[in-house]
Amino acid sequence: MSTLELLLVLGALACLLALLAKALRLPAAILQLAGGLAIAFAPGHPEVALPPELVFVIFVPPIVYFAGFGSSLRDLRANAGTIASLAVGLVLATAAAIAVVAHALIPELSWAAAFVLGAIVAPTDIAAARAVLERLGLPRLLLTLLEGEGLLNDATAVITYRAAVAAVAVGAFSLDQVGLSIVLVGAGGLAYGVVLGYVIARIRTPIEDAPIEITISLLTPYVVYLTAEAIGVSGIVATVATGIFLGRRSSTIMSPSTRIAGLAVWQLFIFVLNSALFMLIGLEFPRVALALGSEQPAARLVGLALAIGLGVMAVRMLWVFPITYLRAAVPWLHATKRPDWRYVFVVGWAGMRGMDSVTTALALPFMTQDGGPFPARSLIVFLGAAVVIITLVGQGLTLPLVMRVLGVAADDSEDAEEQQAREVTGDAALRRIGELEKEWPTHRPLIEQLRTQYEHRAEHRDRREADATAADQEETEHRAIRHQVLEAEREAAVDLRNRNAINDTVLRRLERDIDLEELRMDA
Repeated sequence: MSTLELLLVLGALACLLALLAKALRLPAAILQLAGGLAIAFAPGHPEVALPPELVFVIFVPPIVYFAGFGSSLRDLRANAGTIASLAVGLVLATAAAIAVVAHALIPELSWAAAFVLGAIVAPTDIAAARAVLERLGLPRLLLTLLEGEGLLNDATAVITYRAAVAAVAVGAFSLDQVGLSIVLVGAGGLAYGVVLGYVIARIRTPIEDAPIEITISLLTPYVVYLTAEAIGVSGIVATVATGIFLGRRSSTIMSPSTRIAGLAVWQLFIFVLNSALFMLIGLEFPRVALALGSEQPAARLVGLALAIGLGVMAVRMLWVFPITYLRAAVPWLHATKRPDWRYVFVVGWAGMRGMDSVTTALALPFMTQDGGPFPARSLIVFLGAAVVIITLVGQGLTLPLVMRVLGVAADDSEDAEEQQAREVTGDAALRRIGELEKEWPTHRPLIEQLRTQYEHRAEHRDRREADATAADQEETEHRAIRHQVLEAEREAAVDLRNRNAINDTVLRRLERDIDLEELRMDA
């Protein structure tokens, strides 16, 4: 099988596995990783290997940028203390604890190399977390904490990772120096990301061409990341900061057509990147495991993988409970109230590893800075990949059960905010309609039609507050009626094309209007 054929097979398999995962209500990452494993054991498949120095650059910037773009700055600010304890404190604690465990279990592993392993498995993964969490309906607070942690812990882990990789050549590693670097490099990345976000916003605002705007948006994370790294600040923090900055201003710097088309393009892009990552780790894992199998007994490798994987889970639990209740007990830490232990347990259990660990493991250099082979590289990559598999399968598959047993369910705070916002925006629209009636007296039929439309929405909201079940039933029936009307319109347009009364270009124009109306209705 040629490399091109393998890529086509991987792409088709990724789509099929994503569909299967949706049907089975499983995270797609788990099945895609399994698909990579299956292909790796197939006879005659060519090796797919990206240069280590490119792995991180290709995958990480767009994933963290898109996550930052879609995040809520208000919620991140409100929970900044807890997020910082998870994204900085927990990552450093995990890296240190796993380094101790690894050095104790593998005496031939130097402290610097042990810290490389610790840094690889320390951060949770926002892509893996979202794949599991979005379908579970977690309370918004938990989603904010876990997504905020996933956004920012990359920087802590990468700084620790790079310091440890550099220390392998000299044999010394300073956690104090890493802590100082996190503060300085992270703060510099934050400032640089905001400044570059402002510049990019000014560049994009006058552009009214969706393909060009979307192309700029796809290039943005790479430009921010590479230039930030070039000047010595955190590229990840800078990319996240730019994403958050531009996300807050998307209403003013992007046209409606760009927002709709851009979201579809970005969802496709992120799907391809995530799928490729998990398929790659599946392809890499057997090769590394087989190479190690000739050097060490399989039972020892399995034992080491389980020890590191369980150690990662244990450190997280041992961190989140005392830190959470300490913050609640100390007034000047501004914690809101004593948290429900069930919520704390879910945060502790939702520690799936994924993209961050995969990219840093695959990016591990083959040679040290002094030209020698990187010590225990295959073992470190194997253990990093094993932890991803253990946490994705062990925690990702059991998280729904844990939530059901604990009785943790989604809250309706976001729905309530949405309803309130719709009331405010609807009232603003009705006021403006009243003003336009005086400005455009010759267009009274259109203005009355708009007024009727918004008044109908307001009446529906009132009925929902009085009887949500009846209102939902009415909305479902209204949507079904509108769908049938639009489908009749679409079928008539297709029939005209089939009878050669119109050409395909005209059909696509008609379909675009019908599709937009259907999207608006479904939204």
